[in-house]
Amino acid sequence: MDSPWERWSIFLHPAQRQWVERDYNGPARVSGSAGTGKTVVALHRAVYLAEAHPDARVLLATFSDSLAAMLKAKLLLLIGNRPRLGERIDVYSMDALGTRLYELHSGSPRLATRELIESLLIEASEKQSGANFSRRFLVSEWEDVVDAWQLDSWEAYRDVRRLGRKTRLPESQRLTLWAVFEEVRQALKQRGLLTQASLFHELASKMEQRSAPLYDFAIIDEAQDIRVPQLQFLASLGANRPNSLFFAGDLGQRIFQQPFSWKTLGVNIQGRSRTLRINYRTSHQIRRQADLLLDPELYDVDGNSEQRTGTVSVFNGPAPDLKALDSHEEEAGYVAEWLRRSLSQGAEPGEMAIFVRSADELPRARNAAQLANMGWLELDEKMQSTSDLVNISTMHYAKGLEFRAVAVMACDDEILPSQERIESVSDNADLEEVYNTERHLLYVACTRARDHLLVTSGAQPSEFMDDMLR
Repeated sequence: MDSPWERWSIFLHPAQRQWVERDYNGPARVSGSAGTGKTVVALHRAVYLAEAHPDARVLLATFSDSLAAMLKAKLLLLIGNRPRLGERIDVYSMDALGTRLYELHSGSPRLATRELIESLLIEASEKQSGANFSRRFLVSEWEDVVDAWQLDSWEAYRDVRRLGRKTRLPESQRLTLWAVFEEVRQALKQRGLLTQASLFHELASKMEQRSAPLYDFAIIDEAQDIRVPQLQFLASLGANRPNSLFFAGDLGQRIFQQPFSWKTLGVNIQGRSRTLRINYRTSHQIRRQADLLLDPELYDVDGNSEQRTGTVSVFNGPAPDLKALDSHEEEAGYVAEWLRRSLSQGAEPGEMAIFVRSADELPRARNAAQLANMGWLELDEKMQSTSDLVNISTMHYAKGLEFRAVAVMACDDEILPSQERIESVSDNADLEEVYNTERHLLYVACTRARDHLLVTSGAQPSEFMDDMLR
């Protein structure tokens, strides 16, 4: 615990080594609540396989560029003075990997922007009589269903499995929707544009035609947020070869991706899924409080469970402070005093962070730092912090980060969960999904803290704060 921060971030607990060095006869997954070392296991697994197989190519990937950059930095710490080992381990975000491989096989891809696709969806919808669908619904249906599964016919769209949906759209409405989506598909084709999903779909076909695998082993961190076409591509690398695919993730931290069946895509982890239970990154008090946001057992679509009970933290700390203030001004003052107190207790500014739900609440975080007479840095996808500035960010950028002291501000009713997301849903299952991912967001933000956690509201507090006080 007294080691430098950098070494602590790649420490492998002895109890975890068995999952790093084990042989698996198919795809495998380690899961566990925040702080149990899933990323560290993934890093050590990549290095172990590269050492054990001197001629092997190893892929270490995750879902975002920022997390890939952090993986690369930690990998350099881990391999130390063995640079030749690192030459055989490729570290990428999934989208960056897809673009690179497409360029190697087919030339530079022309990708449609999200803004273009949205405008095409709205334009096509306005041409259809009775197409009274919201922008958010159209985009979600396109991204999570039509494009994700690369549906190319009315029959495929009609018959696609919709997980958890309780209210089935009438066939007449689905016919109208398909007319919209087919027009968008044709518009993209005429422009010679790809989506990320179609890019990975093409890559999967090319990988399946190869006589030798592109990578001997692939290790995927934050696997709960890997998308359908990306998993399809990973399966094409050789899902049924021993040790070929290894995933690390936590269903309780799924904030970007709707649930889907891995088994349908040929990735079956049944019997090869393990849960890490030793938490050495987050104090017992913080972990226990954050766990109240989630069910004690979570299941994926294929029936594999992640049991969150039985996790043991190796150190204690002060109880988290949950405080409902009467105004934004009172909240900022309270957080400012907490920041000054954390500083006096030995935390450096760069070891502190303030998280909020969205960019709209960032001014409240800035105000708190300013009142504390501390400089701040707003984190973006580059995730470059500095020792003399407090880190400020939205909760979505919190994934993968670690700090000694964390304040989660603006946990107000109608901000968390997001009122905009709630008002956009038209189905009970969709509403449940919104609540789940909003809970996961708060869980992720809270569990970035190692020693000190503060959760505040500056108006009517979120119902999630009540859950944390059970």
